[in-house]
Amino acid sequence: MAWISHHLALFLFAVLAIALFCGFPVAFVLGGIAILFGGIGILLDVFHPIQFFNLMPRVWGTAASNPIIVAVPMFIFMGTMLERSGVAKDLLSTLQVLTRRIPGGLAMSVTIMGTIMAATTGIVGASVVMLTMIALPSMMDSGYKKELATGTIASAGTLGILIPPSIMLVIMGDLLSVSVGALFAAAVIPGMILAGLYLFYIWFTSFRNPKNAPALPADVGPKTNSELLGMVIKSFFPPVLLITLVLGSIFGGFATPTEAAGVGCIGAMFLAWMNKTLTFKTLKDVIRLAGLTNGMVFFIFFGAQLFSYVFRSLGGDDLIVELLAVIGIDTGWEILVFMLLLTFALGFFFDWIEITLIVLPVFAPILQGIDFGPHIGDGGPIVFLTWFVVMLSVNLQTSFLTPPFGFTLFYMKGTVPPSINMGHIYRGIIPFVVLQLIGLGLIIAFPQLALWLPRVSGFLM
Repeated sequence: MAWISHHLALFLFAVLAIALFCGFPVAFVLGGIAILFGGIGILLDVFHPIQFFNLMPRVWGTAASNPIIVAVPMFIFMGTMLERSGVAKDLLSTLQVLTRRIPGGLAMSVTIMGTIMAATTGIVGASVVMLTMIALPSMMDSGYKKELATGTIASAGTLGILIPPSIMLVIMGDLLSVSVGALFAAAVIPGMILAGLYLFYIWFTSFRNPKNAPALPADVGPKTNSELLGMVIKSFFPPVLLITLVLGSIFGGFATPTEAAGVGCIGAMFLAWMNKTLTFKTLKDVIRLAGLTNGMVFFIFFGAQLFSYVFRSLGGDDLIVELLAVIGIDTGWEILVFMLLLTFALGFFFDWIEITLIVLPVFAPILQGIDFGPHIGDGGPIVFLTWFVVMLSVNLQTSFLTPPFGFTLFYMKGTVPPSINMGHIYRGIIPFVVLQLIGLGLIIAFPQLALWLPRVSGFLM
């Protein structure tokens, strides 16, 4: 019994890994298993009932009363409004016309569209469904290879998990007490690198085999330069202006992420009004969908807080250190690589929220005490945590694409026509997962890709 008491945290983690496949909501699984093992810990005299009373102040202090977390609901509202108002659809139509002479131009338009939407929303599900409904019919009508079409849409839709204003970065910043502005600045260049890798791959594969991505007919779109200019002014510049207002106000120090999120909500409603789609029905639908998404995010956050609290109270941190020592992982680089490999493997089965809220509390304290200064430069733990969060975010982006439980694959399968099966989608995402891992490798090898902009912006001194 003494051995079981000492290793109870490992049993907790093992039961969680099994229970997440039971089909129950993740928040219930996280919280329920934590309460169960807290009770077992009470029986084994390694956990005390009064410790449960520490949970509510913990949740209140880290989420409910935290002004930074208020940005999450507003960013969700902003993205949902842009999707429902038709602003995104008009933007994609303009990009298709602008890139029609480039090999794979239509697929490139989807990637650029995904990048722009990522910088205005951060909601992967909405982006993937929207891009699938808007772009896939055009790509199929143009004769695009199904694997290239589905892979392009899936990868472009997942950019919102990394490119600011990413909801994931807001939550990670709160969990690790890192400036959200610093994380936003750190994620810009890595996000652009991933988008650039996608664009290069699309161009290369389309150039080598034009049959995979036929060009759009020359007569598609405006017939005169003045019509083209009018289309660009109407559909392209307003979303770009919104991005500038949201991110520029943060990077320039004029607004906090929460204040910038409010500006984004007003801007999205203004664009919907300009598009003549800001009706009471649209506003009602956007509020309802945003509320459901927020409820899901915060309920999972509550369950994960309970789980991590019980895990650490049962000595989980010490057991992780012991386990790493047993398998011969003791240097900082070995622990970091192990954590990234574990995160990538978990991405095959779990969503980013579960992985973030379970892995971060376990590994962040261990890695924070290791000196990576010779590789990342001066600045102390806060510089390391900024680099660490960006690496983890790029790694977690693959969790949306990897089967069997990649949520992007589910979003897409529910939207595509019957002629496209899961085999097409699985084969289509493989090259883009490889590209994401290449991007992760670049950030590991060259940390200044993530740290240069926050240092220049003054977030990291």
